Amino acid sequence: MIPLPEAFLEQMREMLGTEYPAFLRALEAPPALALRLNPRRAGAEDAARPYAEDAVPWAPSGRYLSAGEDRPRPGASVAHWAGAFYLQEASAMAPAAVLDARPGEVVLDLCAAPGGKSTQLAAAMDNRGLLVSNDPEPGRARILAGNLERMGAANALVVNMLPRPLADRWPGCFDAVLVDAPCSGEGMFRRDPDARGEWNPAAPAGCAKRQAEILDQAARLLRPGGRLVYSTCTFNREEDEGSVLGFLARHPDFAPEDFTLPGVGDSDGGMLRLFPHRLRGDGHFVAKLRRAGDGAHRIAPHRSDPAAPALMEALAREVCAPPDFLADRVLALQGDRLYAVPREAPPTDGIRVVSPGLCLLRAFGREGGKPAGSRAAAAFRRVEPEHALAMALPPECARRRATLDDGQAAAWLAGEAVPFEGEKGWTLALWRGMPLGWGKCADGWLKNHLPKGLRRPTARKKD
Repeated sequence: MIPLPEAFLEQMREMLGTEYPAFLRALEAPPALALRLNPRRAGAEDAARPYAEDAVPWAPSGRYLSAGEDRPRPGASVAHWAGAFYLQEASAMAPAAVLDARPGEVVLDLCAAPGGKSTQLAAAMDNRGLLVSNDPEPGRARILAGNLERMGAANALVVNMLPRPLADRWPGCFDAVLVDAPCSGEGMFRRDPDARGEWNPAAPAGCAKRQAEILDQAARLLRPGGRLVYSTCTFNREEDEGSVLGFLARHPDFAPEDFTLPGVGDSDGGMLRLFPHRLRGDGHFVAKLRRAGDGAHRIAPHRSDPAAPALMEALAREVCAPPDFLADRVLALQGDRLYAVPREAPPTDGIRVVSPGLCLLRAFGREGGKPAGSRAAAAFRRVEPEHALAMALPPECARRRATLDDGQAAAWLAGEAVPFEGEKGWTLALWRGMPLGWGKCADGWLKNHLPKGLRRPTARKKD
């Protein structure tokens, strides 16, 4: 294994004193891997039982993975692909727990990819209100959108922006902002040994400078009275306490807000550290700050597309009853796809949007089956449900359902059709009550409409 950098060891020796030997032993021990159950999947607990054991104290849905090399791989399971759980290191569940997002709020995850904290926030909000998940890297933003889709998030807007232009466009729009900042990654030295070789003594200062810029823009995005949670996965004081204290000096309208994290303890000055020798998790730092004042988020109302009622009527007739969470959504037709967008969503002109909301359907025109654009919306010939709808839809809303056994589910994820006797038409494929996607029943077969990019050719062998 790559040795720990000497400058890092000296830093930790000074920070921990008599706890330093216990800290070193913890860094050489196996990491405490975990997953987080999806409360929107009724069978999640049972599906995760082959992989998980004890609860994570600070995350009610968190479960530690069972020890041992003979443990099945949860990431290769049907349960994972059905959105039963999200694989996430236990300490990484702390920042979203501290933010405590609530249904109906307008929340921003500013540095969100790959989506662990965003999917945790979406679950806490129970599909009510708006979650904006942003990442400045286009490829990572697409992965973020995919993970939100897999977990059935129906209130998320995914964007791909740097913090400053985002703050220029959306000042004061959010009730709460999470900044899980890029950092030197010292807390990952146990779980990712390669991080040891990538670290250098100059890294913390460079990271702190970048963190200051991100935090300054986060302050602009937050409404008066709103809360800001800042987190890193490093131990370095310059990036942790130093970044927070520097921010408070620059922004006198913010003040630390103390909190308690179950299984960890009480914060000091709104700041709390998670050490691997004190708890079952990797290194993390969390701070909670509150902006002075009281004010509502600044968002103008939206209107649904005129074509939406006809498209939704076709969807209801051919595919599913509209779920309850669509009642307060704006229905926006972009190109040939209809999206359900939370009414709280800010205007997106000038914003690089990866996903404007929950994609419901694709509309096809009368002539030659070509997609229908918004100008020709009244001339659609048919609609096809989108995979995102399958993953967010309560199964009982589907007009037709097909329950697959383990072997059929593995075949389905490989892109195969499965034998099924049922009524013709769009059918929601389910495994243990959890969605796998849309199929179309005809002639004794459920024909697979899983998007090609999600199919796993080796699914049969792995499961």
